[in-house]
Amino acid sequence: MLSELLPPRGPVRTLAGITLVHTLGQGLWMALNAIYATTVLHLSPREFGIGVGVAAGVALAVSTPTGHLADRVGPRAVQIWSFIALGPLTAALLAVDGFGSYVLVVSVQAIAYSASRSARMAMIAGMVPADQRVSARAYLRATSNVSVSVGAALAGMLLAVDSVGAYKLAVAFNASTYLLTGLLSLLLPAVKPQPARPGPALIVLRDRPYLTFVVLDGLLSMHNLLLDVVLPLWVLHHTDAPRWMIAAILLTNTIAVVLLQVRMSRGTEEPPGAARASRTGSLCLGVACVVFALSGGASSSVLACALLLLGALAHVLGEIRQSAGSWGMSFGLAPEDAQGQYQGTYAMGTDMGKMIAPALLTWLAIEHGTVGWMVMAVGFALVGASMPLLVGWAQRGRRPEPDPVAV
Repeated sequence: MLSELLPPRGPVRTLAGITLVHTLGQGLWMALNAIYATTVLHLSPREFGIGVGVAAGVALAVSTPTGHLADRVGPRAVQIWSFIALGPLTAALLAVDGFGSYVLVVSVQAIAYSASRSARMAMIAGMVPADQRVSARAYLRATSNVSVSVGAALAGMLLAVDSVGAYKLAVAFNASTYLLTGLLSLLLPAVKPQPARPGPALIVLRDRPYLTFVVLDGLLSMHNLLLDVVLPLWVLHHTDAPRWMIAAILLTNTIAVVLLQVRMSRGTEEPPGAARASRTGSLCLGVACVVFALSGGASSSVLACALLLLGALAHVLGEIRQSAGSWGMSFGLAPEDAQGQYQGTYAMGTDMGKMIAPALLTWLAIEHGTVGWMVMAVGFALVGASMPLLVGWAQRGRRPEPDPVAV
């Protein structure tokens, strides 16, 4: 089992090590971001929310262009310089003295973050043969889950200290992880930039099947917010389960992803298999929504806990299969000479899902209870069921392309 969690020797293992560093700081900052903004910078919750929303919008807008940049100049160079830029940009939060400067800093951060994300996906496409890309993503996701958990534990220690100095130390630590990630990226092999082709530069914006996939995949990706945003509120206000069940559900999810993501990603390397995995995953997500709904009417706290854990298991199985299917389609439906811009556009779907999910899913579950959960269950299942049809549409008339890595 342990050997299956380790990526094969070579660039994927190097990238996994780099991911450990990057996501350690990310896990720390995810837990402290809102607290730093409201406690140290004295922003109101509304101002913080606006800042996060503006940054998300900026990242969304530049995702495709930064991916195109990775294609043209080479993804390794873009990854190196975007992470190195994120170091001082993160440290700049120490000098923020108001709402305006906060929005400016996080917006410029969002540009560098978007570039690093697009470059990272293009690096995988350029370094790894087509039939191994999904497994590489699976290894990296398992790695990042471990590292994010460690970062969150470090954040818990700083929260226990609860001082301005401790929170500023977290900013400095996060900035240093970005700088180190950029420098460590020098260890990765260079991926040749793609030469300019005749015609429009951003060809992905004319690829209707791929854009449709991005939208549908973004809708499916909303399930990622169920455990972080919706379920804690559901447990607290609609069930008799103790509060510690929230932590137990998140822990269950993390352990399952680490242990199962690589194994359950097999068979998703080609778009048809990936579409079937996405369909299966969406059905599991639908089952999870039904079980979560049942927990609200449980006759005892013990039964509520059992149903919540059962729902969490169904959810994580769906999450693992849907993620693998999503990666397989994102790589497999993209032309090899434009992986950067296609992967940048693919990330836009997840960004849109993150922007929509908190308000929509909370409204459905918390305001409408069982009916809202059932609407989610049907919605996830229907979107997943459309994926095989979408792949068929995308592949009709598309000529197979040689794999530049394997040649």
